[in-house]
Amino acid sequence: MAAPASGRGPLAGVRVLDLSGLGPAPFATMMLADFGAQIISVRRPDPQIFDPAVAMSRGKDVIGLDLRSPDGQEVARRLAASADVLVEGFRPGVMERLGLGPDTIAEINPRLVYARLTGWGQTGPYAKRAGHDINYLAISGALAQVGEDRPTAPPGLLGDLANGSYTLIIGILLALFERQRTGRGQVVDAAIVDGASYMLNAMFGELELGLWDGKLEHSMLVGTAPFYGVYRCADERWFSVGAIEQKFYAAMLQILGLDDVDASAEAQLDRANWPALRERIAGIFKTRTQAEWTERFAPIDACGAPVLALEQLPADPHVAARGTVTEKDGVFTAAPSPRLSAHPDLVSDLPPRRVRPAEDVLREAGLGEEEISALIAGKAVWSP
Repeated sequence: MAAPASGRGPLAGVRVLDLSGLGPAPFATMMLADFGAQIISVRRPDPQIFDPAVAMSRGKDVIGLDLRSPDGQEVARRLAASADVLVEGFRPGVMERLGLGPDTIAEINPRLVYARLTGWGQTGPYAKRAGHDINYLAISGALAQVGEDRPTAPPGLLGDLANGSYTLIIGILLALFERQRTGRGQVVDAAIVDGASYMLNAMFGELELGLWDGKLEHSMLVGTAPFYGVYRCADERWFSVGAIEQKFYAAMLQILGLDDVDASAEAQLDRANWPALRERIAGIFKTRTQAEWTERFAPIDACGAPVLALEQLPADPHVAARGTVTEKDGVFTAAPSPRLSAHPDLVSDLPPRRVRPAEDVLREAGLGEEEISALIAGKAVWSP
């Protein structure tokens, strides 16, 4: 496998073979690299026009590998033999047809954690269907909880990353932890549908306790409540308020100059008054710029914050102080999360995107010079 990208972090020494290509799995392996894992990321011979894996390659060794060729498949098996984790994101059955399925790899490396990330999962009647983030969220039940007058597709953050990448990461870490006890790897079946549905348990609890009737328009948290939502400012930017608790609600009314509005908890939750009050608040927000509202809300606990555009992120005082998002030469970078007290440098000292010859990666995996030359000459392997 590859030489350590940094040799530091809690995952230092963990070796990962990433065959995932498109989708949220490259983000998951970038996270593993951020925390010290050694990653070999495989590029396909037919790159897509939109390939997010390219932007998620920091800290990884990238090689080209033709998995459709017998030679390329054999190289993948050789790389998997010395790996701790294999990550793939193909439709169910594809890896098996390539001779790279979990049963085959387990015979070579029984300690390997074989991590699979798809939208629908490895089983079920939809497993082999095509789909994208919006479809997985639709079936999970999560999409019906987003929007006001109709379900609204959120960015891929909610499905692909929050319920795909993070679910995969959790599965990998759990399997690695159990391997310390059993000495054996296992298959991780991470599905975006499952992850998104799993997050609905909080809403299921509200239904069980009678705190909500399940109707989107009756939820306080979808933007219908005047104290929880976003408002357009005078400069066409937006400002968010989340004054759910009565004390924050009263503070919000004070900042807005709405001294004639009843700030009691009973009046706050009177849905009959919501439309008129929301319209009134919207008119007030249009009288000042986002920066002015940010300044007014800053000294008072009223749960208000500007809706930052991407270009505003590096200049925000809080984001800048924590180094959460930085910008250099027009390229934005977000620091790893969560923060670890034993590894504070992981936030500020990010591993660079590395370009290493495929020959070096294959040598470290134990392949000989003649074998490497033949693979490159036959175009089964190349340096992207």
